[in-house]
Amino acid sequence: MSAPSLPDQAARAVELGLTGDEYARIVVDLGREPNDVELAMFSLMWSEHCGYKHSRKLLRTLPTEGPRLVLGPGENAGAVDVGGGTAVAFKVESHNHPSAVEPFQGAATGVGGILRDVFAVGARPIAVLDSLRFGEPSSERSRYLFEGAVAGIGHYGNSIGVPTVGGEVYFEAPYEANCLVNAMCVGLASQERLIRSAAAGPGNLLVLLGASTGRDGIGGASVLASAELGEGDQLKRPSVQIGDPFAESELLECSLDLLDRDLLVALQDLGAAGLTSSASEMAEKGGVGADVDVARVPLREPGMAAWEIMISESQERMLCVVTPDRLDAVLAVCERWQVPATAIGEITDSGRLRVLDDGAVVADLPVPILVDCPLYDLEPDPPAAPPYPAPARTLDSADPGDALVALLESPNLASRLPVFEQYDPIVQSRTVRRPAQADAAVLVLDPAAGDGPAIAMSLDGNGRRVACHPRRGAAEAVYECAANLAAAGAEPLGLTNCLNFGNPEKPHVAWQLEQAVAGLAEACRALGVPVVGGNVSLYNESPDGPIYPSPIVGMVGELPEAARAGRLAFHRDGDAIALVGAFRPSLHGSELAKLRGAALATIPAPDPEAIRHAHTAVRDAVRHGRVRSAHDVAEGGLALALAESALAGGHGAEVDLPVLGDRDTTLFGEAFGAAFVVSGDAADLRSLPGAVVIGRVGGDGLRIAVGGEPALHRTLEELGHAFEAGLARLFS
Repeated sequence: MSAPSLPDQAARAVELGLTGDEYARIVVDLGREPNDVELAMFSLMWSEHCGYKHSRKLLRTLPTEGPRLVLGPGENAGAVDVGGGTAVAFKVESHNHPSAVEPFQGAATGVGGILRDVFAVGARPIAVLDSLRFGEPSSERSRYLFEGAVAGIGHYGNSIGVPTVGGEVYFEAPYEANCLVNAMCVGLASQERLIRSAAAGPGNLLVLLGASTGRDGIGGASVLASAELGEGDQLKRPSVQIGDPFAESELLECSLDLLDRDLLVALQDLGAAGLTSSASEMAEKGGVGADVDVARVPLREPGMAAWEIMISESQERMLCVVTPDRLDAVLAVCERWQVPATAIGEITDSGRLRVLDDGAVVADLPVPILVDCPLYDLEPDPPAAPPYPAPARTLDSADPGDALVALLESPNLASRLPVFEQYDPIVQSRTVRRPAQADAAVLVLDPAAGDGPAIAMSLDGNGRRVACHPRRGAAEAVYECAANLAAAGAEPLGLTNCLNFGNPEKPHVAWQLEQAVAGLAEACRALGVPVVGGNVSLYNESPDGPIYPSPIVGMVGELPEAARAGRLAFHRDGDAIALVGAFRPSLHGSELAKLRGAALATIPAPDPEAIRHAHTAVRDAVRHGRVRSAHDVAEGGLALALAESALAGGHGAEVDLPVLGDRDTTLFGEAFGAAFVVSGDAADLRSLPGAVVIGRVGGDGLRIAVGGEPALHRTLEELGHAFEAGLARLFS
């Protein structure tokens, strides 16, 4: 087929998501026009999803060094040292745009993709967490997306045998057109078995493992993940990948077996941009070239063109580098696991990625040009007017008891058990604290021992508060995640993040992104926690406007004894209750403010030193058994934290809160990651730094006074009914 003329090819480039200037740069760098195969490859590799062209410069400002760091940014997943020669690998990624088009498969393949990222570095996946955002549940579309995404996550995780141990779900109007589906995976590996993705050794073979290649997912990274969604999204349904968790299970076991036998030089999963990204990125990291012959690629659909094969995002595939003398051994292991394996190319010393079709060259590109897309400077400018309208008012009562009931039954705060019950949280027998038992999930490192060292993990974010103040809100996400670990008794070792924002070419979105990254960096440095990797998802925007700026933070920590992991439930009548932390609550950006229809307003600045001291005090108290429950104060404020601890344990409480502003601010004001509600023996609680005893556990209800003045009293039965019904009613 003859190459189109320059104007036609330039127009085709724009159709594929490149700009006119980017196409012109490609022509200059190559010294010629790209052919159709090459243009398709560039359209994916230079997309926002693959190239991070509006965010890479900002990501370089995040702290990425730490004493326990084993693998940092740039690999499929980051990893930290948990002692005894063991590493914990983890990462969070988005599958937002596919899930907005086809929620079941979009969410399911999001789980599959993040699992592959973890076992691509040689770690066995042991846990999944998810962070979900949808429009208001009054919307039929949002309920459809919610049900489909939850079902997809449960289907994939349950089928492959990896427990889903935590996560979050929120409903806000700005996510109506663009839902967020972020998935985090955590895995374990011997540090000696960890493998990198850099290709090496000219003459070594490229071997494709796993499922055959089809047209599913073609253009996903450019069509779906690097552009705004609007009218006609249903036509993009073919760009959503189709997952097979049972095939992935075999691929997982096969990959780990190959690594155990030391048969691989390098390993890389096939995600966005398929063979194009995996082959070119492996070559770039190793400073080598690669030849790929598409005629050797096993196909699921006949008649696929070379460009389709190179950018297909079919799931459950891995690419590995193998020395020729070990090929037969690799194929034998793959046959044992019933995983198809085919040598499709070889490593070269050319520094070029050549695509062959039965030996004929159909694409020939210098690896650096393909991988190093243009990087853009943002043009940030704060919005002249609030970009988000005030939410609809749903609460008119001024009675604090009514407010607490309304908060407990609101979709953002109601019990998540209707969601978690669709996931298996205990498969693999490591789970010590499952969802709703503690602020963070806790898994023991050695399930055979039943106790001993454990790891805790949490996934958090609050877009509404980031919209109120991007820098402070993003920092709060870090502090909140670390607070969840502290309440479980764990010390944070590393952090992964997923940055979900609107169109970065718009000044106010660029400002949100720039400020949020600065807030993340500030909080990570304050806590001494390195960023080990993550993901960026931009263009989450529709004609109605952008989503709330939503940096999602995942964190992993360690605790010495699984048996001492914290719980959030009040445990025993007569126990004292204390507030720990320098708590300075505000109603700005709070859940109560949303229910009352208040516009977004600036949230207070967090106090990093006070937060660090509070985390240390609670973490140490949990580890040494000086508290019987620990729960951080977040959405809904002190009143909600007390209600959740009471409901979780089936024990009421009577407290008298210190005055922290007016009555509603004291009860429902928020300041994330800054304070904890703990219970235990009064003498033990008074020994905690900064602790103030505020009441005791007991009774069949929750009775709260503020500064000695009665504020609210509701029975556990009434509170429990609201809490349990809030989210359950959304499932058909």
